Amino acid sequence: MIALSLSEIAGAVNGALHLDGALNADGSPTTPATVVSGAVDTDSREIRPGGIFVAKPGETTDGHLFAPAAIDNGAALLIVERALDLPVAQIIVADAVVALGDLATFVVARVRAEGRLRVIGVTGSNGKTTTKNLLRAILERVGPTVAARASFNNEVGAPITMLAVDFDTRFLVAEMGASGIGEIARLIRMVRPDVGIVLKVGLAHAGEFGGIEATLAAKTEMVTDLLATDVAVLNADDPRVAGMRAHTRARVVWFGQDATGTSRAPDGTDFSGVHATGIEVSSSGTTFTLHLAGGDTRPVTFQVLGEHHVMNALAAAATAEVLGVGIDDIVAALESVVTAERWRMQVLGGRDGVTVINDAYNASPDSMTAALKTLAQIRRPGERTVAVLGEMSELGEFSGDEHDRIGLLAVRLNISQLVVVGPAARRMHISTINEGSWDGESLFVDDQDDAFALLTATIRPGDTVLVKSSNSAGLRFLGDRLGEFFS
Repeated sequence: MIALSLSEIAGAVNGALHLDGALNADGSPTTPATVVSGAVDTDSREIRPGGIFVAKPGETTDGHLFAPAAIDNGAALLIVERALDLPVAQIIVADAVVALGDLATFVVARVRAEGRLRVIGVTGSNGKTTTKNLLRAILERVGPTVAARASFNNEVGAPITMLAVDFDTRFLVAEMGASGIGEIARLIRMVRPDVGIVLKVGLAHAGEFGGIEATLAAKTEMVTDLLATDVAVLNADDPRVAGMRAHTRARVVWFGQDATGTSRAPDGTDFSGVHATGIEVSSSGTTFTLHLAGGDTRPVTFQVLGEHHVMNALAAAATAEVLGVGIDDIVAALESVVTAERWRMQVLGGRDGVTVINDAYNASPDSMTAALKTLAQIRRPGERTVAVLGEMSELGEFSGDEHDRIGLLAVRLNISQLVVVGPAARRMHISTINEGSWDGESLFVDDQDDAFALLTATIRPGDTVLVKSSNSAGLRFLGDRLGEFFS
């Protein structure tokens, strides 16, 4: 974080400074003028000397209980909801999470006032983390870039990312997720993007949102507050996203397979944008020709597995072009990325020609469909495909029908072997049987241990194995075990 005095931080978060008995690292008394510049975190294990620990109450525990551990790790300041009997500076606030966001707003505004920082916001039902990682790889080639680690995209993770900027930072890539209306708007109020990206509106978290229209309303928050001088980067292939053009004052830049000048925007005008042609998918990645809106084209050898990730690459390329990055840097960065992120189409294994694709960080109907289609596309002649699937969570009333649909899709894609794991996903197995998979093509097991025993006994040399589920189902750990077993 940029250097700020304790009094400045207290003012930024509307808190009361508590210095009774507080000492600096050198043993001198702490004063309101004491300057702090360490990283901010809500996890005491991540605190380093000079850092700021935000004691956030949680659902199962209370961050205040971990304040001593944060001090042991070198915390110079605690942001707390009640005073603690500890010899370190404290700022007492009404709500630690709100204070975290207020501090991020203050810091980004001060850095932005220098006129150098450009802020990019990324949202969508699928693809946020991959797009963020691709964009970071591109932008790091032209200037210091801050982007979220892992999937830090909520009211806690996003401001922690924002607080990492300093006066040398040229680009801040903020991933913005939501499970309800108003959550993206809250993040936008912390730091309004210069460029807002919307990837897709799908059924991810539909149970929490209350349906696809509520999801659409939430994702539209990314662009509604953009100014006329800002840019909205929108997916031309998703009619719901394309319709956001009517809800923003910003200049719109399109990406997608239909962003070729032959499609029509909601107001009836032709539009063109960043797109790909000649897409070819294999087990080693995807090749395509990248077309930028300005007319430049280049062939791309993209190592991230799955045709659906081409859309994420196009979103990143469109945004980079807006920010003045040339096509050579864009392509070099795209080609340098091997894996989107751990547990996202991560290729493991290798022994006896067995390939394990661990894509079980999360799952929605759209991402499950894309992963199964990729598995079918990369099938090698004479060899089998195996899909190990678990629950797609947070679908609410759509859950049963969507699990049925995925089971039917596995049959229609001619997946050689389906293994369904866990009672919450059982309808996938039932629907495949109803579709005619009566000879063991679909198997059901209760848990990961049963799945591991079954798979290690039945996987054949040359098999390609996809492991996919929502995070809560935990099949990412099964994917790791299988990858290690076949390495």
